[in-house]
Amino acid sequence: MAVVYTCFCTDVIHEGHLNIVKEAKKYGELIIGVLSDRAMIKFNRFPTVTFEERVEMIKNIDGVSRVVTQNEIMYDNIINSIRPDFVIHGDNWIEEPMRSIRDNVEQLLSEYGGKIIEVPYTYSENVKRVDDRIKERLAMPEFRRKRLRQLIQLCPIVKATEVHSGLTGLIAEKTVVAHNGELNQFDAMWISSLCDSTDKGKPDIELVDMTSRSRTIDDVMEVTTKPIIFDGDTGGQIEHFVYNVRTLERMGVSAIIIEDKIGLKKNSLFGTEVEQTQDTIEHFCEKIKAGKKVQLTDDFMIIARIESLILEKGMEDALERAFAFVDAGADGIMIHSRRKSPDEILEFCRRFREKNTTTPVVVVPTSFNSITEDELAAAGVNIVIYANQLIRSAFPAMEQTAKDILKYHRAQEVDSRLMSIKEIISLIDTL
Repeated sequence: MAVVYTCFCTDVIHEGHLNIVKEAKKYGELIIGVLSDRAMIKFNRFPTVTFEERVEMIKNIDGVSRVVTQNEIMYDNIINSIRPDFVIHGDNWIEEPMRSIRDNVEQLLSEYGGKIIEVPYTYSENVKRVDDRIKERLAMPEFRRKRLRQLIQLCPIVKATEVHSGLTGLIAEKTVVAHNGELNQFDAMWISSLCDSTDKGKPDIELVDMTSRSRTIDDVMEVTTKPIIFDGDTGGQIEHFVYNVRTLERMGVSAIIIEDKIGLKKNSLFGTEVEQTQDTIEHFCEKIKAGKKVQLTDDFMIIARIESLILEKGMEDALERAFAFVDAGADGIMIHSRRKSPDEILEFCRRFREKNTTTPVVVVPTSFNSITEDELAAAGVNIVIYANQLIRSAFPAMEQTAKDILKYHRAQEVDSRLMSIKEIISLIDTL
């Protein structure tokens, strides 16, 4: 009997999946692969049930001969192992970014005469209802909040990008890129104080209060499902910080990052060019301890950001602070630098990892942007944050458009570089 293979990456079996099963059984013995959690989060969405539950769910489908694990998005290993006569899939993979998966399967099957079977993609009110329920569950605070810790365990490195509005949140949520035989997307979102302030036309000096910044979080959370890392600046007074921890945890934010400085906040990339005062180790440890004490769950993370390298206090000071902050209860360490070379970041990671192999390390490669994610992961980094690139790319584009409209007294000259309104609003889901 011919062997038919398909792969499911779903938490719920609906009529679309059953249509594929029904069609597949016409051609032979059906083997279904279950995409692993590690692979699933790279191109689809975070699973809302365990891998074991997903396997059991598919085993219970009538007509399935065998269930196997597919550990990669691309089909190389699974096809080489099973050598199916047919691979069946919905025709939605004809379009990018899934087209690269189809091309991969087509090439592998052509080597021994296998064929692709494509079933018209099923989309009905019932399927939409199922998809909407999964998205709603992913967006719920108790599920979203714990997802950053889960991602740290699943990913070689967690990729976060800055967002400062619902629209930029949708870009972070929905952008998937096929490149070099892989599909990639952002894993998390960074609510930057700098970008939040800049978007409101305010200076980056902690002028925008938590009430306003909470509205930004609400705007992003309402339309996305990915975990949020919040830029907490200095954390403010300890008495205020503990309330902010409770608020963020209740909202479903995954982590807050606070920097070990006091006084009027100045952006770190100014370094010693402006007056900046680093907090004492003892006082900052008290702030961390106070925040951890008021947490109600184990999901929320308080990450300590060390400014020693920014302020040219030296590597020894940075390491001393890192170990002290971890002892005080910090769930992660962010080490920052404004040098163009990543050398001092890599040295910090090497020396920190000699004594501590488990505490997550976070970096923000704004200045040292030549280093790759693979290189950072090899150095022991767990989270990389692209902290301001979206807003920095938007500003010059908007400014140039404004100048050209004023210059030519019409909009025709700018039209070729604009995205259509239809494309933009297609990002926005409707009920």
